[in-house]
Amino acid sequence: MELHQLFLFLAIILIAARLLSETVARFGVPAVIGELLAGLIIGPSLLGWVSPDSTMKLLAEIGIILLLFEVGMDTNLGRLARSGRKPYIVAAVGFVLPFVLGYAISAWWFKFSQLTALFIGGTLTATSIGITVRVLNDLGKRQSDEAQIVIGAAVLDDILGVLALAFLYQFAVEQKVSLQGLGEVSLYIVLFMVLAPIVAKLAAIVIDYLDRRAAAPGLLLTMALSLILLFSWLAHAVGAPEIMGGFAAGLAFSQHFGFKLPMHGRRTLSFDPSPQLAHRLEQQMRPLIHTFSPLFFVMVGVSLNLSAVNWGSAFIWWLAGSLLVVAFAGKFAAGFFINEPRHNQIAIGLAMVPRGEVGLIFAQLGFTEGILPEELYAALLIVIALTTMSPPFLLKWFYGRNSRPQQPAAGEPD
Repeated sequence: MELHQLFLFLAIILIAARLLSETVARFGVPAVIGELLAGLIIGPSLLGWVSPDSTMKLLAEIGIILLLFEVGMDTNLGRLARSGRKPYIVAAVGFVLPFVLGYAISAWWFKFSQLTALFIGGTLTATSIGITVRVLNDLGKRQSDEAQIVIGAAVLDDILGVLALAFLYQFAVEQKVSLQGLGEVSLYIVLFMVLAPIVAKLAAIVIDYLDRRAAAPGLLLTMALSLILLFSWLAHAVGAPEIMGGFAAGLAFSQHFGFKLPMHGRRTLSFDPSPQLAHRLEQQMRPLIHTFSPLFFVMVGVSLNLSAVNWGSAFIWWLAGSLLVVAFAGKFAAGFFINEPRHNQIAIGLAMVPRGEVGLIFAQLGFTEGILPEELYAALLIVIALTTMSPPFLLKWFYGRNSRPQQPAAGEPD
């Protein structure tokens, strides 16, 4: 892409995102819906002004990494730990159930090949953490008890999705799977998620020390961005999604995350969180996040080329309808496998439904590798579009109908 084209595309995306998000927000609709609609309008689905090329996808990836950094800063690990096994159960059920149902309906009902049925099941396992978090944020529910469970489950879901994608890609290319290779990748990802926040915390303390003694402005923002990019690169190097690096860096700067290291005797070295550092960084990062994160949601809409769908095909609608039921029910049911009030169970189930860019990655890989025929790919586009666009409306309606005062978590001040 030529540089002048990049400037034009960025201007179109940012203006369209702002206009559409402002418009829908005035009608009480979550702003993220406006950004997704902006992508559908200016992308191949309608006007064709912007295409999902590699440069725009790269900028969108920066946007989602920054958004996950903000999520990490707001995540209370103590509160998440008090959720116990709940995020793990929601993630596991939300991964396994859609996969099994998607595979079963594809292999037994529609008689697709084993590999095709596996790819369909894999596509339905996805949960877009970016869209889920943005919707909860637009509704003012990101600090709720159910949101903490959803965020933990969505992070785990992303890891499981990467492993499933590696499994399916290897199976598609080599017609066999190396369990040793998948085991090594799994181990690297787990080690990264355990060690990265601790290492990043140590770096954050050094950055805080340097920033309070800096002679020139901008050190905190520059070093924080460098840390985000470094840990995103490390996440990719170990086989994890890049957004996990942004999330780990966000945890490091969070005012809720600290730890102690044992020293000689009974002494310990404390690495306590710094509310002042978190506040300063939040103030400096917010303009960047508000600028780049809409790029991600617009590009999700741009990537959904609905003009490629043969809207007159009865088979596509029958297939899409069947997969849509499975895709929605498999994720929605995950909220009911944990011991929570019914209100929270429904909210968790709805928040796990969005597929977004993660589902698109599965579908596009299957299509480019010749595993998913054109009609099946079109049906999956419909499923991904509807499971991405409908949850914000459903959550808005649900919370509006069941509004209640937010209860503080145990151990938190009223």
